[in-house]
Amino acid sequence: MSGGLLVAGTTSDAGKSVVTAGICRWLVRQGVKVAPFKAQNMSLNSFVTREGAEIGRAQAMQAQAARVEPTALMNPVLLKPGSDRSSQVVLMGRPVGEMTARGYHGGRQQQLLGTVLDCLAELRGTYDAVICEGAGSPAEINLRRTDIVNMGIARNARLPVLVVGDIDRGGVFASFFGTVALLSREDQEFVAGFLVNKFRGDVGLLEPGLDMLKGLTGRRTYGVLPFRHGLGIDEEDGLRVSLRGAVRESAVAEPAGEDVLRVAVCAVPLMSNFTDVDALAAEPGVVVRFVDRAAELTDADLVVVPGTRGTVQALAWLRERGLADALARRAAEGRPVLGICGGFQLLGDHIEDEVESRAGQVDGLGLLPVRVRFAREKTLGRPAGEALGEHVEGYEIHHGVAEVTGGEPFLDGCRAGAVWGTHWHGSLESDGFRRAFLREVAAAAGRRFVPSADTSFAVLREEQLDRLGDLIEEHADTDALWRLIESGAPQGLPFIPPGAPA
Repeated sequence: MSGGLLVAGTTSDAGKSVVTAGICRWLVRQGVKVAPFKAQNMSLNSFVTREGAEIGRAQAMQAQAARVEPTALMNPVLLKPGSDRSSQVVLMGRPVGEMTARGYHGGRQQQLLGTVLDCLAELRGTYDAVICEGAGSPAEINLRRTDIVNMGIARNARLPVLVVGDIDRGGVFASFFGTVALLSREDQEFVAGFLVNKFRGDVGLLEPGLDMLKGLTGRRTYGVLPFRHGLGIDEEDGLRVSLRGAVRESAVAEPAGEDVLRVAVCAVPLMSNFTDVDALAAEPGVVVRFVDRAAELTDADLVVVPGTRGTVQALAWLRERGLADALARRAAEGRPVLGICGGFQLLGDHIEDEVESRAGQVDGLGLLPVRVRFAREKTLGRPAGEALGEHVEGYEIHHGVAEVTGGEPFLDGCRAGAVWGTHWHGSLESDGFRRAFLREVAAAAGRRFVPSADTSFAVLREEQLDRLGDLIEEHADTDALWRLIESGAPQGLPFIPPGAPA
C-alpha cells in the first residue's frame, strides 16, 4: 500500500485534527505504517521534536496516534501569531523571521510550496500512507492562489480530499454543498466526499439528507461520527483543557484525600502551550479553570501563569486587570503560584526585550529573583532532570534567557517561597513529579488533598487516542476509506456550479 488522504473541513474546528488522528490510529492498528502531515499550521501550541525542531502540538499528537516519532517533515511550516496582523514563521522547525499576513500571502507562502511538497514526498516514500490535515476551509476563495495546505497541495500531490463538517453547529448540508460549489472544476475533481462529525441522535433520521447530498454533488458520505465529549487532541488555539472531558466523564475515582484542589490559569494574551495544565486536570480532585479577573484568584489553591508569545504584553494585561496585584498578594501570603515559560519570565524582577515586543527595559512583577534578556536565537530543547526528588522531562521554546540570582533551584528556574518558575513545558506530564508538586501545593494551601497514586497521564492519552481510532473503526465506512487512501478520488465526479470565481 502506498497512499494518502487530505482531511479538509467546512470550517476551522470542524474536527480535522481529531479525524486525522483517529484515521492514523485506526490504520496503525491494521498494521499500516502511517504518518500525519500538515503543510502549514497556525498555532501558539507547539512542541519540540527529539532533533530540536518546533512543530504544532496537534501534529505531535497525531504522530503519537500513528505510533511514530514526530519530525519537522510532518509540519514544515508553523505560523505563531504575535498580533492580529503578523506571525513568526517557523520553517522546518526553526524560526526564519516575522511576517505580516499581507507579506506572507503576497508571495512568501507560494515560495514555500516546493519545501512542503518535498516533505510530503519524503514521507510518502517512507510510509505506507500519509494522512494530511488541511487548514480552515478549502473554499477560502480569497486565498486559493497562494494555498499550500488545502487544494493547493491536494492537486499538486494528487491526494483525495475528505471534507469534515461539524453538524453540532448546524448548517452542515449547506456547508458541504457550498464548499464543493466554490471550488474550481480542477479542484472539485479531488473532493471525494464527506464525513459528518459530532452527530447527536438517530442516524436513520440523517440518512435522507445524506442521500439528497449525494444526489446534489455526486459524492458519498464516508461516515457519521457521533458526538463524544473529551475527544479533542491538543488544540491549535482556544481555551480548552483537552483531556479534562475525557477524564471527568470516565469512571474516575473520587479524590484520594478529603479536599479538592482548585487551579486558576491566567488567560493571558497570546497564550501558548496552555496544554501544560492538561496533566493537572487529569488528576482526580483537581479542578482547572481559565480566569481573567482578579476576584477569580481568591479561592484558587494554585495559580498558573502560562506561556505566552507576548511576555511584555501579558505583563501589561495582568497589571491593567488587577491580576498583578492579586499575584503579589498571593506571594506575600505564601499561596502557590507557578509560572511557565513566558509566565515564568514576567514573574521576575526585570525584562530586557529588544526582540519580541521591542519594549526595551521593563520591570517584571518581582516575585522571583530572575532577570530576563530576550535573545534573537530561539532556545529549543528536550531537557530532562530532577526536581522534588522525582525525574522530570519537558521541552523548551523561548527567546528569553533567564539569569537566576537567588531562591531555590527548580528545574531550569527557581522557587521563592510559594512561587515557582520554569521554562519547561510539559513537566507536569511526569507523573511522579506532578504528584510531588501537588503535595507541596496542597500543604502550602492548607488543603487535605492527596494526589492519586495511579494516575498515568501517558496511559490516559493513549486511551484517548484509542477512542479516536474506535470512532473511525465503528462509525466510518472503513472499506471505502481504505480504497480512497489507496486509489485516490473516484473518477468522473461531477462538477458542481458555479465553481470558483475568476
